[in-house]
Amino acid sequence: MSRRTLLFLCTGNYYRSRFAELLFNHLAASQKEIEWRAVSRGLAIELGARNEGPISPAAVEGLLKRGIPVGEDFHYPRELEESDLAIANHIVAIKRDEHLPMLNHRFPGWAERVEFWRVHDVDLTPPDEALAEIEQNVRRLIDRLRNSRETAQS
Repeated sequence: MSRRTLLFLCTGNYYRSRFAELLFNHLAASQKEIEWRAVSRGLAIELGARNEGPISPAAVEGLLKRGIPVGEDFHYPRELEESDLAIANHIVAIKRDEHLPMLNHRFPGWAERVEFWRVHDVDLTPPDEALAEIEQNVRRLIDRLRNSRETAQS
């Protein structure tokens, strides 16, 4: 079976989408029947000009609190390109109200392929709450992907 690509989108590819990507990949690796690999991109990384370093310290702390090992070789935020959308088998944008307008403006016609969540950024929700919500969503998504694989094999 070939590995499938899951694409997480957020605004800056610094905090929420990066946490979702790393969490998903850790959980999927521990469940051999999930042949998916997550990547993440930002819809407007220029809006995160004041972000320091390659990844949010809150995302790293959230991963460590969950016992997920992290290294120091994080890549810097990556801007979404249409080719990223084209190769993705499933796409999740972290917050509908924030990301749908950006997606429609920058990549018209792609929104119908996107699953939208409703996880607020730090301006509205403390990181512990937002990351817990992302974790719940990621675990539910993994269950759905596992079940869809089982259904496809039946």
